[in-house]
This record gives sequence, structure tokens and C-alpha cells, in this order.
Amino acid sequence: MKSNANASANFKMSQKWTERKPEFFDSSNKIRLPVKGARNILITSALPYVNNVPHLGNIIGSVLSADVFSRYCQMQGYQSLYVCGTDEYGTATEMKALKDGVSVQEICDKFHVLHKQIYDWFNIDFDYFGRTTTQHQTEICQEIFNKIHKNNLTSTSSLEQLHCEKCDRFLADRYCDGCGKLLDAVELVEPKCHLCQNTPKVKQSKHIFLDLDRLAGEVEKHFDAVTSAEDSHWSVNAIAIVKSWLKGGLEKRCITRDLKWGTPVPLEEFASKVFYVWFDAPIGYLSMTKALLGKDGMEKWWKNPDEVELVNYTNFGQRQWENFTKVRHMCATEYLNYEDKKFSKSRNTGVFGDSVSTIGIQADVWRFYLVYMRPESQDTAFCWDDFMAKVNSELNDNLGNFVQRSLTFVFNHFQGVIPAMKMTPIEDELFLAVNKELAEYTKNLESVKLKNALVGILSISRLGNQYIQANKPWLAVKGTEKDKQRAATVVAVAANLSMLLSTTFYPFMPEASKQIRQTCNIQQSIRLPNAFIQFLVDGHTISKPVPLFPKLEEASIKEWKVRFGAVSQGVRNQ
Repeated sequence: MKSNANASANFKMSQKWTERKPEFFDSSNKIRLPVKGARNILITSALPYVNNVPHLGNIIGSVLSADVFSRYCQMQGYQSLYVCGTDEYGTATEMKALKDGVSVQEICDKFHVLHKQIYDWFNIDFDYFGRTTTQHQTEICQEIFNKIHKNNLTSTSSLEQLHCEKCDRFLADRYCDGCGKLLDAVELVEPKCHLCQNTPKVKQSKHIFLDLDRLAGEVEKHFDAVTSAEDSHWSVNAIAIVKSWLKGGLEKRCITRDLKWGTPVPLEEFASKVFYVWFDAPIGYLSMTKALLGKDGMEKWWKNPDEVELVNYTNFGQRQWENFTKVRHMCATEYLNYEDKKFSKSRNTGVFGDSVSTIGIQADVWRFYLVYMRPESQDTAFCWDDFMAKVNSELNDNLGNFVQRSLTFVFNHFQGVIPAMKMTPIEDELFLAVNKELAEYTKNLESVKLKNALVGILSISRLGNQYIQANKPWLAVKGTEKDKQRAATVVAVAANLSMLLSTTFYPFMPEASKQIRQTCNIQQSIRLPNAFIQFLVDGHTISKPVPLFPKLEEASIKEWKVRFGAVSQGVRNQ
């Protein structure tokens, strides 16, 4: 940090930092309702499909990103609610059950528990994590459909579909990962039945369609309004995707399927059909909110567009329902790949949620790197060598090192007691730099730029390391009384800066944040201040600090590369 005339001019800044006290909050209360005039934020993330195990890309693309923002909202004192759950209906779930030789319900029950266990391990702090296979879901889905149908926004038409006569079931259509086009099954070249491998035949089936073309004007009007608003935080890719849909023109889309596993269509003529999962699944957010808060609570969040902001971490479009809370901010990501490959459970390629806890690296480390590599505007990749480099250099040598050396110095040289401070223009210069970074951190999280906010935390800890290096308290503590007072000031400021860092990385690394607070004998979570304040007063005692994060060893990285398919067994020792 360079010294300049402005430091002297702003000298009184550090002298006033004791005037503000930290404020605390309790995140354990999950029963929260919107408050008129307050900042009310409803947070959702893409509902994970119940029939598979989420990999690292799935986790950062939805539930982890939303969790970071949800924790930030808690820290700011906003009235927020984060709901999510497993998406359990549809063809894929039926196929998985048939393949495993169990009932569909058994598949859903098994994987719902597995998903919850994985997200618990990652410290994803849902206010409610539910599922779409509930009576609440059936009631709300059918109610919404009946209103749409009554308002003449549906039509019927017969479709040509592929039907396997041996299995007596229709084949599903398919989504192309390459171009995003939804293909009718009859467009497939040389189709085969997934179960028996027989060649299916084309057969007519009557279905219900949602007349999206008649809603195009309303959808475009809402989209233009929210994306042009001054406080709009739609991600660039989300805007591009919606624009491409609107430019191509919204078309009627089928909302029913010839399946048994799904929400039944409440019309006698279509009693043998269920709703298509793309129509049914988003309604899960409402049914899950109702399961938590009851009908009245659900409506206060979901039928309150003037008071509630909806922030959606997802990759599919929103249906517009009159007088319902609509998406204010859409935060879509691109793909997180695995090295130079795609994640594949069947090919043992990549790290999946059911194995990550067996590696021996704490959840905060994974959370840190996944946010650091979050594919916000383009595809990124999880790479083991980069993982080791970022964890060892940024998380350990920068952030962890600053906190550890600051608190250890207090514990070893001042008997664990925060000493009295005598501020100088040097502290004012530090405070100015820290407050600038803190303001940028807040701005980035308000804009849902999670990676930039994380980088800002690292910038604050870098300022702290520079401050300690420049003032050398390990030498000053051995000098004159004036030198010892200087050492006391430096380590006390550094300890307080450690507490500020603990507060800022609560959304990203909650366990490490808690560990620092416990070391500093502060039990409650701290609200985010708008400036660097004194968290630890003179005479406050701290406990013996322990390292926050592990160093990653190259030998372990090589082992994990082989174990998780980054390299073949043949190159283990190369």
C-alpha cells in the first residue's frame, strides 16, 4: 500500500470505527413471510432430476449458486425464502425404475434421500427441500391448468408418436444437447425401444397444447421490462436464450404425455394421460412453499408481484400466470466440464455428489473452487491441477495464511487478548482500501456476480497480508514500548480484519466462517456491515486458532485423477 496525502486528510476514519457495533442474525428460522415495504426475495434453483446423481457441474449450476445468494440475503437482513426439491415425474424416472427392477416410487424415495444427503454435505441451506410427487403438487397443478383451460389458452391436436407394441408404451421425444432443439420421436433416425430394442411404429395420440403463441406479447412485454430495468441482474446468457426463443416465435406446445407416472390431467377425455414434466415441474416451487408455509403463506410469496422479487437459478423458461410473482432476475450458467471431457457416471468420468465426501476434502474447499470456476458467461472446466493451484495459493497462502498468522500472533504474544490500539494514518489508508473492496463485494452480490464477489474477498485478505508485511509486528513486538504499541495495533487491526473476512465469506464458505467466529469467541452470525468496523474490542479474548484449510499434495491429485477418470490407469505413474 502506498502512502499519500489523502491518508492524513482521512485520519479520523479509523478513530471513529468503534462507534458502530456488529449486528447479528439467526438463520435457523425457516418460517419467513414477506413484509410490506421490506426487501422480499424469493429464491429458486433448477429442480434436480430425481433419477440420477448430481455431479459438480449440476451443483454449481443451480443449488450452490442459489445457496450463496440466499446466505447473502440472510446476512443483509432481507426477507428471503429459498425453496427447491427433486423433480420426480416423467419418462426418465419410469425408465430408471424398469431398468432397476423396482417401483417408480421406490426410485423416487431412494434418490430424493440421496440428493438431500449430498446437498446437506455441501451445506446447501434450503429453507425447504421438497419433491414434486405430493398431493399439494397435484392440487395446484390441476388448479392452474383448469384456469388456463377455462381462459381458452389450450387446444387439442393429434400427434404422430412412436409406439412400441411389445411394451405397449409410447417413446419419449428427445432434447438435443448440441443445439437445444426439442425433437419429436418420429424425427429420430432408426429409433429403438429403450427397453426391448424393438423397432416402434408410428401411432396417433390426441394431446392438449398450451397456446404459447397467444401469450407471446405478454411474455415479451414482461421480458423487456425486467431486463431493461435499472436493477436488472439477468445473466447475459439468460437474456440471449430468451431473445432467441422470442425471435423464433413462441409456438403451441404439448403439455400432456402418454404415461402413468405424473400429475393426472383433470379432464375425462384425457384421464389416461398425465401432464408433461416441463409444465408440471415448475409448479413444484409453489407446492413446496405450500408444504412449508401452508396455502396462505404460499400465496403471500407467490401471488404478491408488487412486494416480492423472484430470483431464479435455472436453465429453463418461465410460464406467465396472471397475478403470480414473476421472475425479476434470471441467473443462468453455461456448462462446467470435467478436464477436457463431459461428466459421465457410466464412464466413471468426473466427480459426482455421492463420492465427493469420500475424498477427504472439506465442503468449503469444493464450494470455493466451484464458485471460482462458475461458468457465468462461457463454459469452464474442473481441472485437478488448477484445483490444487487455486486452493494452495489463494485459499491457503493468501486467505488462510492471513487469518492464521493474525490470530496466532494475538494468541501467542498477547495471551489471546485483543490489545489496545493506537491508530495512525497507515490504518486509515488500509481502511480506505478495504472499504472500497467491501463496497465492490456488495455491489457484485447484489448483481448476482458470485465469482467477482469471491475474488473481492481474496483482494481484502491480500490487503491484510500486505499490511502485516509492511509493518512487521514480529519485529516490533521485541522493540521499544512505542514499537510494542505499534505491534499491538497492527495485530489487533489484523484480527478484526479476519472477522470482516469471516463475515464476507459466510455465503461462500460457511463452515470456515463459523470456525473463525468460534476462535474469536463470537457465537452468532454477523450481518454484513457497509464499512470495516471493530468486531473485537480491546480486552476481548480469543481461543487458539487452527488452520482453516488443508494443503493439497501432488501425489493425492495424481491418485484422484485416476480414480475419477481424468487419466487412464495406464498413466497413473507418469
